[in-house]
Amino acid sequence: MIEATAQREFAVSTFNRVWELLELPERTPERVDEMIHAAHVSCYVWSKVGSPANVARGEWQCARVYATLGHAEPALWHARRCLEVTKAGGDGFEDWDLPGAQQAMAHAHLAAGDPEEATSWAALAREDLARVQDPEDRDLIGSQIAELGF
Repeated sequence: MIEATAQREFAVSTFNRVWELLELPERTPERVDEMIHAAHVSCYVWSKVGSPANVARGEWQCARVYATLGHAEPALWHARRCLEVTKAGGDGFEDWDLPGAQQAMAHAHLAAGDPEEATSWAALAREDLARVQDPEDRDLIGSQIAELGF
């Protein structure tokens, strides 16, 4: 069995790889496959060796990947899981996790073609974002909300 430290390093590296792929202006089908699989691998490994916050963030990333690709059903599934895990609380959560989960819901609903629901979730995220203490965290989540275009 792989030691927990190595598993955590693997979860981090796959999470970071997904970010690299998300930031590409265009992706080949092979890169899309890599992005989807890496997001799931990272999420799975965090579910075995991470805190509840790590699990929620893994679900968030899966939701983000699917929303970016326009795959509404899995985007909504993972955004809901992210929100459920975040609301359940536990170790590792920070003040930006809830608005992050809410913006995941907004992105997923936008991918599902429901701008009204997306707007509602974006409003909740903005409201809770005001309570985020660290300006860098606030700016990052704020920029993700701004990507919605409303």
